[in-house]
Order: sequence, then structure tokens, then C-alpha cells
Amino acid sequence: MAPMSGRDGKKLRRGYTTGSCAAAAAAASAELLFSGCMPDVVPLLTPSGELLVLRPERGSGPEKEGTASCFVRKDSGDDPDVTNGICVFADVRRTAAPGISIDGGEGVGRVTKPGLDRPVGDAAINTTPRRMIRAQVEKAAEKWQVDLSAEGVEVIIRIPGGRELAEKTFNPRLGITGGLSVLGTSGIVEPMSEAALTATIRAELSVKRAAGFDAAAAAPGNYGLTFLKDTYGLGPDLVVTASNFIRDTVVMAEEAGFRSLLLAGHIGKLIKVAGGVPNTHSRYGDGRMEILTALAKDCLAGGDIARMPDFSGCAVTDDAVRLLKEQALDGTVMAETVRRIRETAMGWTGGRMEVEVVMFSNRYGILGMTKGAEQLIWYILSERDRVQRT
Repeated sequence: MAPMSGRDGKKLRRGYTTGSCAAAAAAASAELLFSGCMPDVVPLLTPSGELLVLRPERGSGPEKEGTASCFVRKDSGDDPDVTNGICVFADVRRTAAPGISIDGGEGVGRVTKPGLDRPVGDAAINTTPRRMIRAQVEKAAEKWQVDLSAEGVEVIIRIPGGRELAEKTFNPRLGITGGLSVLGTSGIVEPMSEAALTATIRAELSVKRAAGFDAAAAAPGNYGLTFLKDTYGLGPDLVVTASNFIRDTVVMAEEAGFRSLLLAGHIGKLIKVAGGVPNTHSRYGDGRMEILTALAKDCLAGGDIARMPDFSGCAVTDDAVRLLKEQALDGTVMAETVRRIRETAMGWTGGRMEVEVVMFSNRYGILGMTKGAEQLIWYILSERDRVQRT
């Protein structure tokens, strides 16, 4: 059963990701392969620390000797997700080569452009789901005394109908062809209720203001939260998760009475703010490469236009940054980008609240920060110490 999430007085049912489904299916298939019996349920500890109990089903049709196949039906909870109800299969077979290999089969996409979580040519099974799948197979092997240093196991993840469903996603634009991606950094699907999410953001800001803070920090999601914690020691107690609601968060912070706001995020999200986009969800449009192109052209005005990169073939912003670096334009363009983000955000409040910006990428680290960003970070940390003493 999917866990429940209470927001704004409502109970919204959370779901589980394709990564969790793949890991549970792999656990059931490995158990079936090693023992001859399929488990009724699979307990799965997600990367977020929550325990799921998923019910696998056995694949139909005859199984080849040395191969087992089980699947898990995806439940997206109350999230409007096109992948809700899909069957995620794991075909597990013994191999002569030691260790565990993981690949994608029918309905799982292939990466064709650089800059994504996986290299070109790999199945679009992201790093966290791969880690989960591997852990489940290792757990089953240990239980049934299978020595993976002497013999191996191949896991093939497949999603019947995934090729057709992928056409309704952004996968084709990202250069992922032939099917869906197996995703999930937390293992849990949070329902996308806009009213509930913005109410949660407002409540977080209100609590922090009531505690005595006059400066706040916000990040769109897990990437930003992890970056702020690992780089500056700004933990979840100091940072509000803005999700895609960047403008709403900025405006609500000003309305709550904050004097200043630190906005930190991955370039893939914040580049949209530089173009004036208030909500960064893909359903409201993309425009990342178009915005970056316009910024680069502005920075080159009157200069050597031959240095202008062509971003049209870039699947993700990290790849666009690579092209900027090749032309030694990254410093200038990123400085202009964070300046525009700050200008846009402050414009949303009529200039009544100071906004500082830190923008990064997972591949290149900090790409740009506004002049007062670092000072604001240290001020927020000092405020935490002051609030804790009072």
C-alpha cells in the first residue's frame, strides 16, 4: 500500500517510483531464481528512509531454465502520472561472468545524448534505481548462499507499452529513445497538488519567520537541498523546498516579512527564472536552451559572434555549459544569468525584498553567484546560532 501524506487538511496518497518497482521486481525474481519460490510481498527500504511493502506478480508464460521473471504494478498515488498502472518487469538469469549486470529491455529507453545521468548507449535506468536493484539482488544472493564472486546474475528491466507511453513524456526531447526512464531519487512519488504544495511552502516560511529569522533560503528540490547542505551546511531546518513554485515562494517570503532570500538551485531549473518563467514545471514549457541562447547572444553583443555556441543539440543544460566552457564564455554568461535571476525575483516583490542567487550544476559545481550571496549564507548560519541560543 502506498504511504499517505497529509497536506492542507487533506490526505493525499503517495505512490512509488518506477525505480522502486524495478527494485522490488528484481528482489522477487532473484528470490524465485535462487529458491524456486516467489515471495508474497517484498519489503523495500527506499533511499528516503521509508519502508514500502510491495506485492510482486509472476510473469506469464514459460520461463527459460536459469531465468525468473516477476513484475510490480506501479501505483503513482494521487499524482497525475502517465506511468500509473504500468507493469515493471525484472527478468533475472544466471550467467557465467561473476557479479551483477543491469540493463534495459522492452519499453525502457536508451540514452542517445550526453549530459544525462547515464552515458550514451546505456539503458535509461538512473543511478539510484540501479543501486536499489543491485542491493536487492545481493540481499537475495546472501540469503540463499549464492556466491556472486564465482557466478553472475543478469537483470533486465522491461516495461511493456513503455515505448508508446514515452511519447507523452519529455524523453524524446532529452534524447532518450525507445521507451520510458526508470527514475526516482527518493523511491516515493509525492502527489502534485498545487494548492497543497504552495500551502506547505507558506507554512514553512511562516514557521521560520515566527522563530525569529529575517532571512530565508529556498531551493527547488533535492538537488538544491543537497547542494546547500553539503557545500555550506545549510540543512533542511534552514531551507524551504520551493518545488517548481519559484515566484510563489519569493512572493510568500516577502509577504511573511523576510528581509532577504537566498535562492539556490540547479541551472536546469533556475535558467527558466532568468527568462521570467514563474513556474519551472515542464508542463508550462521548457525554453531552457532558448533562454541560454538569448543570454549568450547578449553577452557577445559587439564581440566575436563566431564564438556563439549552438545549443540546439543539447539534451540538458550541463551539456550547454560544456559548450560555453569550450568557448571560454561560461564565466560571463553565468554571471549574467544569475544577475537576471536576481532581477526577475526582486521584480516579483517590487524590490521590497533582497534576493541573492547561487546556481550550480551536478557536473561543474557552482556556476555563478550574485555579489551578496555568500555574505547572506553566512548571515543565515549566524542567525541559526542566534535563534538556537534564544
